[in-house]
Amino acid sequence: MTMESPLAEQKPRIVLQEYKLAQTAPIAKDHFTVKSFKKSFKIVIIRNEQNEMEFDMIGIHPFLVNAFRRLILSDVPTMSIEKVYISNNTSVIQDEVLAHRLGLVPLKADPRLFDYKEDASAESNENDSLEFELKIKCTYNKEANKKDSSRAEDMYKNNNVYSRHIKWLPVGNQKERFKESEVGPIDDNILLAKMRPGHELDLKLVAVKGCGRDHAKFSPVATVFYRLLPDVKLTRPVEGEAALRLQSCFSPGVIGIRHEKDGKRVAYVDNARYDTCSRNAFRHDDIKDAVVATKIPDHFVFTIESVGALRPDVIFTEAITILKNKCAALLEELESTG
Repeated sequence: MTMESPLAEQKPRIVLQEYKLAQTAPIAKDHFTVKSFKKSFKIVIIRNEQNEMEFDMIGIHPFLVNAFRRLILSDVPTMSIEKVYISNNTSVIQDEVLAHRLGLVPLKADPRLFDYKEDASAESNENDSLEFELKIKCTYNKEANKKDSSRAEDMYKNNNVYSRHIKWLPVGNQKERFKESEVGPIDDNILLAKMRPGHELDLKLVAVKGCGRDHAKFSPVATVFYRLLPDVKLTRPVEGEAALRLQSCFSPGVIGIRHEKDGKRVAYVDNARYDTCSRNAFRHDDIKDAVVATKIPDHFVFTIESVGALRPDVIFTEAITILKNKCAALLEELESTG
């Protein structure tokens, strides 16, 4: 059985050694020119779900990948509750804390259908704002004695205030343009407050369009991150008990065990994508030279987790559009001053 050389690839690799990182070869000077970028760059979608997307960006420089990450976090807009007018709050939650909680409730409203509010003190209109109300009062449950229960849910009515209690108040022609299911909270079961008999909330909420650089509540994602694609190769066969130890040194799914006809158990690389840069193999003197773990410097695994207002693929497309507009504005500025 012959094993291929793990560093035979022409592309430079970052090698995970026991106590440091090493690079197999210097990166070519023209590797990141516009011409080479157009030739080598590609995107491969691994999975695209309702609120989560993972894709590979190949042949790209780290600065550009990080630019997309920062744009998604701080420049792609959403709609979020900005102002809370409190007519009555007799609950134990302070006004400021309650307003902060309400601002963090993600809304389904598509921000592309709204304008930025130019004047924060101006009246709301159908193009730049959404209005909601939250009116709820906790009372004793008259049927509680029949249930013979001491649970708060049985003893009281409306003791828990959820996001489903937020009701939409259409402004202008919004009733014709939207449905309540299209602009309300992402989830109906977000707990906002706990109350007891005599506690009451009477609030008016105003949501506006904003971006993450103004406040984190406007960020369209729960998280967005990237990592270099790992690569794991075996330099020689690893069999028997050593194969099981090698498998335990990596994350589940990285190293598989193949059962040969003669009963031998032989380790093989199943899916290096799941590797988390573990160096546990260096703990075992008999197998540490049997595996080489590397990372590909221009191959990034990019993950977007949306809060639900926009699909992850739409969020990434919006980030690209924003970057294009920023570049166009910079070129125009340079030309006007040049």
